[in-house]
Amino acid sequence: MTRPGVVGGSGGVEPGVVGPGVVGAAGAPAAAGRRVVGRPSVKRAWPWLRLAAAVAILVALGRRLGADAFVDGLRAVDGGAVAAALGIGLLTTVTSAWRWCLIARRLGLPLTLPAAVSDYYRGLFLNAVLPAGVLGDVHRAVSHGRRAGDVGRGVRAVVFERGAGQAVLVAVGVTVLVTGSLPVELPVAGLLTGLALVALTTLSPTVRRAARTTWADARTGLVNREVLPKVALLSVVTLAGHVALFVVAAKAAGVQAPTTSLLPLIVLALLVMAVPLNVGGFGPREAFLAVAFGAAGLGAAQGVTTGVVYGVLALIGSLPGVLSSIPGSEHRQVRPERLDQRREHVPALVG
Repeated sequence: MTRPGVVGGSGGVEPGVVGPGVVGAAGAPAAAGRRVVGRPSVKRAWPWLRLAAAVAILVALGRRLGADAFVDGLRAVDGGAVAAALGIGLLTTVTSAWRWCLIARRLGLPLTLPAAVSDYYRGLFLNAVLPAGVLGDVHRAVSHGRRAGDVGRGVRAVVFERGAGQAVLVAVGVTVLVTGSLPVELPVAGLLTGLALVALTTLSPTVRRAARTTWADARTGLVNREVLPKVALLSVVTLAGHVALFVVAAKAAGVQAPTTSLLPLIVLALLVMAVPLNVGGFGPREAFLAVAFGAAGLGAAQGVTTGVVYGVLALIGSLPGVLSSIPGSEHRQVRPERLDQRREHVPALVG
C-alpha cells in the first residue's frame, strides 16, 4: 500500500524520497533536507545530451554552409596527407606514451615503452570512434591499473599525463590570446571566459575529491624536479606534432594563407577541441574554424573543410590502434588489487 503523499512502485518516487515540485498531503512543500531524485538520471543522460549538442552544431553548420564543405574535406585527403598523418601520429603517440611511462613508473606502476605505445594507440582509436571522446583514455587507465594491481594509481597516472599535455596547450593558447598575435579580431574576453568555463566543467565533485586525495601522488609522479621538465618537453613536442598535422590539413584543404598566420588559429582550434561536445572530435572545432576563417577572410566553408580534413587525418593516424584492439592481442598478467584498496572513480578525461 502506498503512503499518502508518496508515490510508490512504478510511480517513480521511492518512499521517503521527494522529487522537485512534490508536496505533502497538506499541500506544503517537501522538506529541504530530504534527498532529491533526478540527479542520477541527469548524470546518465549527460553523455547523450553532449552527443545531441554536437550533432546540433554539425547540423547547423550544414544548413548554414551546405554539405559541400564537409564533402570537400573528405575529398581533400590524398596519399601525401595520409603518409603525413601516419608519420606525425607515430611521433605524437610515442612522445605521449613516453610521458605516460615517466609518470606511471614514478608512481610505482610497471610500464614499458612498447606496451605504453600499444595501449596509447588503442586509446586514441577508441577515442576517435566512440562517443564522448574519452572512453579510450578510460580503458587505458583502468586496464593498466588492473594489470599493475592498483586501479586507483593507474587512473591517476593517465589523469596526470593528459593533464600535463592540456596544461601546456592552455599556456600556449593564453599566450596567443594575450599577446595579440591573432590575425583576426576575435572576442578575446569571450574566449578567455570560455576557457575558464571549460576548466570549470572538469571540476566535478568527483574530480575535486580526487584532487584533494591524490596530491601526494601528483608530487611523486609529476610535480617534482626530476619528472616535470621531461614531461613538459615531451608535451611541447606532442603539441608541435598536433599543430603540424593541422597545417597539413589546412594545406590539403586548399588554404592559401601563410602558415605563420594560421598557427594562432590552429592553437585555439586545438583548445576548442577540449570542449566535451563532439562526435569523434567533430563539432566545436568546425564551428570555431568557420567563425575564425570567416573573420580572417578565408571563408567559413574553408574553415569547416580544414576541420573535417584534420578529423579524418587524426583518425587515420590512430588506425594502428586497430591492431592492439583485436581481442586476444595482449596477454599480460593481471595482478589482483589489494583488499584494502579504496575504490576509485574514473573522472572524465579531456581530449
